[in-house]
Amino acid sequence: MKTGVCYLVGAGPGDIGLVTLKAKECIEKADVLVYDALIADEFLRWSKSDCELIYVGKRADNHALAQQDTNELLVEKAKEGKVVVRLKGGDPTMFGRGGEEAERLAEAGVRFEIVPGISSAIAGPAYAGIPVTHRDHCSQLTVFTGHEDPTKGESRLNYEQLAQTGGTKVFLMGVKRLRLICDELLKHGAEADTPIALVRWATTGNQKTIEGTLSTIADIAEKLNFKAPAVAIIGDVVKQRKNINWFEGRPLHGKKVVVTRTRSQASELSKQLTELGAEVLEIPTIKIEHPDDRQEFADGVGQVHTYDWLVFSSPNGVERFFDAFFKVYDDARSIGGVKIAAVGPGTAKKVNEYRLAVDLIPETFVAEGLVKAFSENENIENQTVLWVRGAEARDTIQTGLAALGSIVDECIAYKTVPEFDDPNGAKGRFEEKGADVVTFVSSSAAKHFFALNMPFPENCKVASIGPVTSATLEVIGKKPDVQAEKHNIEGLVESVVKLCTDSE
Repeated sequence: MKTGVCYLVGAGPGDIGLVTLKAKECIEKADVLVYDALIADEFLRWSKSDCELIYVGKRADNHALAQQDTNELLVEKAKEGKVVVRLKGGDPTMFGRGGEEAERLAEAGVRFEIVPGISSAIAGPAYAGIPVTHRDHCSQLTVFTGHEDPTKGESRLNYEQLAQTGGTKVFLMGVKRLRLICDELLKHGAEADTPIALVRWATTGNQKTIEGTLSTIADIAEKLNFKAPAVAIIGDVVKQRKNINWFEGRPLHGKKVVVTRTRSQASELSKQLTELGAEVLEIPTIKIEHPDDRQEFADGVGQVHTYDWLVFSSPNGVERFFDAFFKVYDDARSIGGVKIAAVGPGTAKKVNEYRLAVDLIPETFVAEGLVKAFSENENIENQTVLWVRGAEARDTIQTGLAALGSIVDECIAYKTVPEFDDPNGAKGRFEEKGADVVTFVSSSAAKHFFALNMPFPENCKVASIGPVTSATLEVIGKKPDVQAEKHNIEGLVESVVKLCTDSE
């Protein structure tokens, strides 16, 4: 019987770039992924297609699964011989109860490993422009939990010692008890004018920071309705924020942008938006599945070397085609002397990943542009063309190239179907709190998004990647507020930035 193992993995504080390589490796090989509420959507995409996803998230006073039940779940799944990954925000042992889970696994005789993660105790201050140590201010750091109620006699925190301890003090999970914690520190001798900052949703596009002193911060937080999750920093280092606040000044900071496409393809658009400061909600609306006639597709792939031109109209088609090609052929040279055309740079980039060059890319990245490029640059009369496409693609390339005298065979590589799963609650968050912009990179994504019948916020804007997608949105009744000038991911990102900055 296969021996199971459980990895207790720290996912970092929120920014996908702060996860460790070890954590990513664990997620990629997991048979079962047990995850918390603060886990980024990207992590779930790294999992295998058949990985069992189990949400055990905890928010204040609202636990999807009790800790004891989570412990038993890890033991049960590992004893089934599975690779189990327990994915926890921040570091699993920094007030994350990872030690309790490890203890239960050890007691049950289950092999386990602890994979540390970057804690919000360090990352939160850094992303707010606050170094936890600084030569001019302090050389000591104290970290404690704010989750305990300091008025209870059984509290294990020594507030007298904390109040008298020099250097920087950081506490986690303490927003709900902020006033009590500050009062306890003041009561035991802390200076009333000691600077304090609270960083909410640290390292994410939704990050917000407030500042005050031990005597004022509770009033400020209550007035602003400042909620968890947040990390608090106490000490003179807070004064450095005015000089080195680097994260919250990016052009899309504070903006919530929805990305709609397949779960496996959202990463590049999400990455660029996140780098500009946006909080990204990935709402997968479509799934890519095998075509209805898989034998016909296989026959087309097998005979590609007999054609003059191989035409790709989407990255999905490229990926599906070469997945099938390399199951038939071991050598890329088996593709023969066929020339390759791509509808745009995104599709061409996907071709390049297979170490093949693209011979023709249109100036405008739509089907009509590709037909025009052929008419102006190539003589394809009596030449054979294999067009790799999705089942729902318009027939523009077929009819356009045929009109130029070529013989066009269609190779249907995939079909799109609605995506109803919502593994990390992005649809729910959109329905509850809305967004500033929803982006659409294809007609299919637009159709399937609005087929979900989610309430669309009144002031939410719509951004389209190009004229075909825009036309589909107009038919649906959602005329885009902006259309990318360059019909690719970079152009769409530029249009979102312009839309958001112009509306301020």
